[in-house]
Amino acid sequence: MSDTTTAISGIHTIVIPVTDHERAISFYTETLGFEVRRDASYGAGNRWVEVAAPGAQTTIALANRRDGQIVGEETGIRLATGDANAAHEDLKARGVEVDDILNFGPSVPPMFYMRDPEGNRLVVVEVA
Repeated sequence: MSDTTTAISGIHTIVIPVTDHERAISFYTETLGFEVRRDASYGAGNRWVEVAAPGAQTTIALANRRDGQIVGEETGIRLATGDANAAHEDLKARGVEVDDILNFGPSVPPMFYMRDPEGNRLVVVEVA
């Protein structure tokens, strides 16, 4: 039997490429209520900004788009909420582009897609 232990202890950061840091920071902090955890310049004109929901361990890094990197695509990121319906109505009222709530039945929590100002698509999922 193989040893399945690992030195990896969790997921630290997920990266979303952006073309406009200020617009992205405004959306994630003012619209979603996230906090900026890191804002650093590096290299020739590059910027790395990490945002997170208050109390969350995993951050979302808003990083410079690289040549050939697509902005405005499915991110694969799932954001948690205690109430999908309330989150949907709140985000919609704040002007966020949201899709209809998806209900797949009792074994799958309600969820919906939303887009940030860059067109990056994220999913908001109701968690117990």
